[in-house]
Amino acid sequence: MAVRVDYEVSPAAALALAVFATSTSAILVRWSAAPSSVAAFYRVLFTTALVAPVAFIFHRGAFARLSLCDLGGAVVAGTALAVHFAAWFESLAHTTVAASVTLVQSQPLFVAVGAGLLLGERVGPKTVLGILVTIAGAAVMTVSDAGTTSLSDATLYGNALAVLGAVTVAGYVLAGRSIRQRVPLFPYVTVVYGVCAVTLFLLVGVQGHAYIGYPTREWLLFVGLAVGPGIIGHTVSNWVLKHLESVVVSVAWLGEPLGATLLAAVLLGEYPSAVTALGAVVVIAGIALVTLDRAR
Repeated sequence: MAVRVDYEVSPAAALALAVFATSTSAILVRWSAAPSSVAAFYRVLFTTALVAPVAFIFHRGAFARLSLCDLGGAVVAGTALAVHFAAWFESLAHTTVAASVTLVQSQPLFVAVGAGLLLGERVGPKTVLGILVTIAGAAVMTVSDAGTTSLSDATLYGNALAVLGAVTVAGYVLAGRSIRQRVPLFPYVTVVYGVCAVTLFLLVGVQGHAYIGYPTREWLLFVGLAVGPGIIGHTVSNWVLKHLESVVVSVAWLGEPLGATLLAAVLLGEYPSAVTALGAVVVIAGIALVTLDRAR
């Protein structure tokens, strides 16, 4: 008699893997010498090329069933994601990895407000406290690293770009949380990534950058951005959005500054100070508080 064993993927474990993969993004962007919008464009283009065949082979009918409302929402999500990538990639040229990544992950504040207003998700006092604790830890990391790394001091321009990236990625998360309840993962991300790629393609042209002619090393970095942060990071996160509330997902993404800071220390020589380490502990505490409260 055959025994059937079913394996279920834990949304929490998948989210942890996605956060780690996303933590490599800032390092890969820093290693790239290409213009930030070009790196962002090819990251999304190659990611789209990887997910689109799966969508059209296994979920072809889902595209025809897309309502105009869901299609419009996916277009908005893709445009918001393009602005996020363009702003955040550029911010890494003007501020430290720790400062940029922590500021861009201030998005739980915007997600929490938007989830309450648009999605009807209840945000209780403990969740609000957890978000505030997490943001406080991220702020400590930012202030500390602004003047203690081998790079120049963080600039207002770079920090502002990171905050813009936070606002736009919050819109991307909220749209995904709503639409993913009705649309399968691969058709959804194919539309979103496709819109994002087209938007970034136009941005590269407007900025006057070359589309081709980059050395092999750059193309390898573009592929790395697509496979790691793109497929494992964002696509897995979109799968998780169907199983966990948007606030939980967005706050868990605040683990990215921890991973990115550690990788920056090892690979870029940007060593965090004791104050930065303290901020990291506060960030973890905030994530744990929110996750446990939302899970209950």
